Amino acid sequence: MKNSSKYLPWIIVFMVFIATALSFLDRQVLSVSIIKIKEDFPISDTDYGFINTGFLISYAIMFTLGGILIDRFGSRKGLGFSVGIWSLATALHSIATNVFHFGIFRFFLGLGEGGAFPGAIKAVVEWVPKKKQALANGIAIGGAALGAVVAPPLCVYLMASIGWRGVFLVTGVFGLIWAVVWFLIPKKKEEYVAVLKEKEVKSWSHTFKAVGKILQIKEVWIFILIRFILDPIFYYYMFWIPKYLSDSRGVDLEKIGELFWIPFLALGVSNMLGGYFSDKIYRKTGSLDWARKGIMGVAAILTLSALFVKYVPTEELVILIMVIAFFAHGLWITNYITTISDTFGKTITSTVIGLSGTAGALSSVIVNPLMGKIIENYSYDPMWIYSGLMYPIAFILFLIMMPKIRQLKYLPSI
Repeated sequence: MKNSSKYLPWIIVFMVFIATALSFLDRQVLSVSIIKIKEDFPISDTDYGFINTGFLISYAIMFTLGGILIDRFGSRKGLGFSVGIWSLATALHSIATNVFHFGIFRFFLGLGEGGAFPGAIKAVVEWVPKKKQALANGIAIGGAALGAVVAPPLCVYLMASIGWRGVFLVTGVFGLIWAVVWFLIPKKKEEYVAVLKEKEVKSWSHTFKAVGKILQIKEVWIFILIRFILDPIFYYYMFWIPKYLSDSRGVDLEKIGELFWIPFLALGVSNMLGGYFSDKIYRKTGSLDWARKGIMGVAAILTLSALFVKYVPTEELVILIMVIAFFAHGLWITNYITTISDTFGKTITSTVIGLSGTAGALSSVIVNPLMGKIIENYSYDPMWIYSGLMYPIAFILFLIMMPKIRQLKYLPSI
């Protein structure tokens, strides 16, 4: 029993890893399947941009609302219901017959997925000791890369055997099975957390007042700004690279399935390495600034590689540059999220992650349709310039606005 308690936190981290894997698997299915779907329905680049916007709008809303709910009720209920909702939405894609249907089902997918990362980080903060949290965060969010790695080859394989509708149905069932297993895991520490929360039940008016107070904290707005600047880049990578390879490079679907998983593998590896090296630097130096900002600085330099995509002659070299860019993003996002938990602790971490994630999704809501217009009427070139320059700019802003990482005191409770 003692050994079981000892390993339970890492069982939770593993389950969260699978949850974030399912999250990226489910959102990536459309970006690969769209090539076949367009053979059945007339979907323009602008239509595709607006379909993705359906996801981003609800994702933006639920990133913050999901973070608030998870800070209030804990990661067990929050993450379990999130996975259940988005898995059902994924399965519903299998009955879509037009652009409107896809937009609606993407909207419901976003409603569920908005709770994925606030729930993942909340679980880590609830269960894992501080000196191992960067690694645990890297593993937890590294699942997203696994989902994205699996998505292209899995989708291509399933489409060949059961069609694109079957792909959505099968991947939706995966998530519903996960939700059942999650609720069967012994509660242990979370039972205690839940009892505490029941003893100090707060009204919703208290919660909304607390959110108002949170928004008065300068550091919250720093994290919000960084996500607002950078999130459209990663959404661009997720939603548009398969189309870029197909439209601009003439790469067929099978070859995309063979290549597109590789950058996401690099992302997953760097999520974990970013956490591992950050924790190691922290243990050696005792400095959160060296541990978190040092890794983020290296990441910012590596993202400049995206500027060279338009100049390389082959699709393999495009993928190589994407490997570097995704590796950089993994280093960056692990330390960015860990810095939020360093700053806000157990009290409001999920809420701040939610607020910043909402900012990133709202930014993407604005930018994603514009991407469709720019790509349709001009080319992909402006997207590569934006992708290559913004991480270094965001890092410089972060250094200026947040010269020292420290745990804030006297934070409001949700």
